[in-house]
Amino acid sequence: MIKLRLKRFGKKKEASFRIVACNSTSRRDGRPLQELGFYNPRTKETRLDTEALRLRLTQGAQPTDVVRTLLEKGGLLEKIERPSVVLGKAKLNNKVKDNQDKAKDVKSEGSEVSKAET
Repeated sequence: MIKLRLKRFGKKKEASFRIVACNSTSRRDGRPLQELGFYNPRTKETRLDTEALRLRLTQGAQPTDVVRTLLEKGGLLEKIERPSVVLGKAKLNNKVKDNQDKAKDVKSEGSEVSKAET
């Protein structure tokens, strides 16, 4: 299977990445089938070879999560909500509701105590 992934290059602690097409069993920095773009996380610079990327995607190449987000930002893929994101948002909403309920309980208990004192 062909994967679209990032290949690291650059100095120590100043990494830049190339977006490459390679076999799923090859190493991260191994020889790629084709270089398709460039990404610099420090400056957020992204260059994409759109024609070559579209060709690889139509051939069935599977992008990794990071490459998928880069392609979504570049407009080559439709943005989809991943199941993990949906679950994370649901958990966050539940926590917020629980915290609000606890805050209401504390306020109501505080008002009951002040009424009992008078």
